[in-house]
Amino acid sequence: MIEWLQQENPALQQELDELVRKLPGQSPYLLSSWRNAVQQSYGFSPGVLVWREQNEIRGFLPYCCVRDILGRCAFVSLPYCDVGGPVAINAEIAEALVGFFAVHVCTQKPKGGEVRQQQVQQQNRQENQKNNAAERNESFLSGKKVNMQLCLPDNESALLTAFSAKLRSQIKKASKNGLTAKVLTDASGLEDFYKVYSQNMHRLGSPAHSKAWFAAVLQHYQANNEAILALVCLDKQVVGAAIVLLCNEEAVIPWASTIAEFNSLAPNMLLYWSVQAWLCQNGVRRFNFGRSTYGEGTYKFKKQWGAVPELLLWQRFNSAGQVTEQISVAAPGKLRTLAEQIWRTLPEPWMTSLGSRLRRYITL
Repeated sequence: MIEWLQQENPALQQELDELVRKLPGQSPYLLSSWRNAVQQSYGFSPGVLVWREQNEIRGFLPYCCVRDILGRCAFVSLPYCDVGGPVAINAEIAEALVGFFAVHVCTQKPKGGEVRQQQVQQQNRQENQKNNAAERNESFLSGKKVNMQLCLPDNESALLTAFSAKLRSQIKKASKNGLTAKVLTDASGLEDFYKVYSQNMHRLGSPAHSKAWFAAVLQHYQANNEAILALVCLDKQVVGAAIVLLCNEEAVIPWASTIAEFNSLAPNMLLYWSVQAWLCQNGVRRFNFGRSTYGEGTYKFKKQWGAVPELLLWQRFNSAGQVTEQISVAAPGKLRTLAEQIWRTLPEPWMTSLGSRLRRYITL
């Protein structure tokens, strides 16, 4: 039933993408555009496990073969994003694909592999949104990594009405402060996006992706009209920017940044509002705000928009095919905290250049 293909040709990728777009609730990360961007920018080859029945693809599990800074290989489904793992017509096929990946694929490399999934499946999302069940279980989610999901109405007026008075006031504040926003369906704003993004990453003490990475992402996704770029401006200066990826009724925002010195003007509020308004107008019904640690600052920012958490469950497998770690809590550790502090003190242009070389080895 399962075919292990260590290369993906265009015809196969088209078939796999058709399944992603056909099944409800699939993340934009699972489209071949993501794997193609990884290969183009960082040289890590994609592979795939395919489940066929009567010559029809009923499920698949995509991955990339990545290397660490010492050249050691591991299989990751998928690198540089929150959600990988299987795409399948039912849970049995999905479980079989993960099992095959662990036993047959991960055993081929000393470092094994990793599968990144969301614990809450799409069919449970509307009920979870309605009952807010995950929110009630705070002791379980405390300190864990979650994706923040928001169900969108079919028009921006209904969306705005659903927000609290305080949130609407913050959005209006940004406009009163002279900020304007625009959404682009091409890559013409890439230079502006990267200036804001790289400054923000330096402030956070984290290595930045290369500009070539973002160019590749936009190239592959926008070839199918599945990516937008949002900018917030003060006069002619861009002070906030984001990239959003699309797949039918699903959208995710992997990168959103603002310039710190302008944050008192609330550019982040206008940025997120402009993105959500555009998504409502263009038929998107679920917006993934991205990864946060439950209860911390970014979680609270996303929660105020009405987003609810879905637990991220990442599994690591060793070279014997055994689960070595269930990753739902990501403590930074003293070494990482120290590295971030040092990174912030060094000149930003140097660190952006160095970071873009190091970032390929950091698959988060």
